[in-house]
Amino acid sequence: MSAVPQGSITGTFDSRAGLSNGLMLVDRAIGASVEACAALLVAAEIVVLFAGVVSRYVFHSPILWTDELGSFLFLWLAMLGAAVAFRNGSHMRMTAVVSLSGPQLWPLFESVALAASLAFILMTLGPALEFAHEEIVITTPALQISSAWRASALPVGLGLMLITGVISMLRSPSRMASMVAILVVALVAGAFYSSSGTLPKLGNYNLLLFFVGLVGALVLAGVPIAFAFGLATFGYIALTTRLPTLVVIGRMDEGMSHLILLAVPLFVFLGLLIEMTGMARAMVGFLANLLGHVRGGLSYVLVGAMYLMSGISGSKAADMAAVAPVLFPEMRSRGAKDGELVALLSATGAQTETIPPSIVLITIGSVTGVSISALFTGGMLPGAVLGVMLCLLVWWRYRREDLSAVTRPARKEILRSLGFALPALALPFVIRAAVVEGVATATEVSTIGIFYAVIIGLLFYRQFPLARMYPMLVTTAALSGAILLIIGAATGMAWALTQSGFSATLAATFKSLPGGAPTFLIVSAIAFIVLGSVLEGIPAIVLFGPLMFPIARQVGVHEVHYAMVVILSMGIGLFAPPFGVGYYSACAISQIHPDAGIKPIGGYIVAMLVGLAFVIAIPWISIGFL
Repeated sequence: MSAVPQGSITGTFDSRAGLSNGLMLVDRAIGASVEACAALLVAAEIVVLFAGVVSRYVFHSPILWTDELGSFLFLWLAMLGAAVAFRNGSHMRMTAVVSLSGPQLWPLFESVALAASLAFILMTLGPALEFAHEEIVITTPALQISSAWRASALPVGLGLMLITGVISMLRSPSRMASMVAILVVALVAGAFYSSSGTLPKLGNYNLLLFFVGLVGALVLAGVPIAFAFGLATFGYIALTTRLPTLVVIGRMDEGMSHLILLAVPLFVFLGLLIEMTGMARAMVGFLANLLGHVRGGLSYVLVGAMYLMSGISGSKAADMAAVAPVLFPEMRSRGAKDGELVALLSATGAQTETIPPSIVLITIGSVTGVSISALFTGGMLPGAVLGVMLCLLVWWRYRREDLSAVTRPARKEILRSLGFALPALALPFVIRAAVVEGVATATEVSTIGIFYAVIIGLLFYRQFPLARMYPMLVTTAALSGAILLIIGAATGMAWALTQSGFSATLAATFKSLPGGAPTFLIVSAIAFIVLGSVLEGIPAIVLFGPLMFPIARQVGVHEVHYAMVVILSMGIGLFAPPFGVGYYSACAISQIHPDAGIKPIGGYIVAMLVGLAFVIAIPWISIGFL
């Protein structure tokens, strides 16, 4: 038995520690630089779009290049934001199945998700560089600069994600899990590649293999949804068709570059801003004084506050984060159980999906061509119908609540809280009026809301901590990048499905259903409840919206009515356990274990389904005010 040389093991550990520290420094430097650039781009978008509104409406001298510059910067914001989200691990994914595997297998699933994401990045990096190179010959009409500067955001963003992903893999505390994950992904990729000669002969069965089997396996394994869509689409195009994979990059760019999607980061930022300035707390305080003394009063306040907040921020996560911390302590003191609280919060998240300026409304308008203004008008009443259903259930559940320890606020106190909340309550009407009166487009109106919130926060509420501005800009960029990468990947996947002839087959199937429009609406509702639960909300709409809306028109369903049915159905699936990602977001924001809300939420889901049935049966609810 030979002796181990003294210091050899120590030297090995020192070298590993030195490598890990070096990688950590590189990762931090890259992360800080990318976050700073992304935050700067969010601020620049706000300034550019607001300048366009002021020049056009105040000075009657439109700046012709604001939309072009905004679109130019937007792709960079999307890709750098996606890189920030990738580094922070905040891309949207479904972890319900992974969480059941137990802590021993979590590192393996996490490593598989990372390895699969890196495989997607490696597959797309070359075509992205080629796409940027081809854009050199295209010159923008107003700014007269090469479009390659804009398209370069794609390879740069992918390259940054590749670097941070490799560093994360190398710094993984479980090297065995990383090695096994790389081997698994390599074997699966090799199996698909070795079958490239056989796959084209399968015809449309490839749709099941790639877009059901592969996507389903990746999503259930915890791979971020955008990367799951991207891998399936690239695999399908590369292995079953003769099309160059470059076309997928082009479709992703097209999906992420819709001018209307500029509103996504701006409304996300607005949602964070109204929480920071105290506007959300003022609204909730007024509603609590108005209704808090009746049985179930604070639950009514929660429903009403989420309805109002959705008309301001456009982001469900921002809505829940602003409302829950204000109401939950008092609701607990009155005896409300944690499960009941998170169940109602999740239900209100689903109920308010149609309230303008919802990001889902903006997304569905961008991918289907439905008028954003019409969607904003049509979305108010369907959300109110579901809210009434929730309130009826609240009345039933709390009809025997003991309020002996609750004092009713004096009328003077209610009026004082109303006066304090009035500037905040006016914001939804300011946003809607700006769109309806033509002051700003649906894209630009968020900037009006942002500057309104800044002025009210500084002058009226006098709550504007500047130290929070930079983290808010970074958070906005990361969340927006995650959303927009999903939209880009889902656009590419939807295009591949259309090219395969699937959309024509789907249209023929739905048109052959007995019962006409009512049957079509019911089947669509069921389908989007399932899709919303499994695929998250926005991916489901981007993927199937362009396929389903033309069919709706052919069977005689008004596009705005259909949009409301689809969005509400998707919202119910999104916030329904055990798979709904929105439900787990509500649990995380409330700091309540998911198991607590599983039983109480059942009644709220039934109430929402009843409300959805009313919306399906009575088209006037959606289109009566158009």
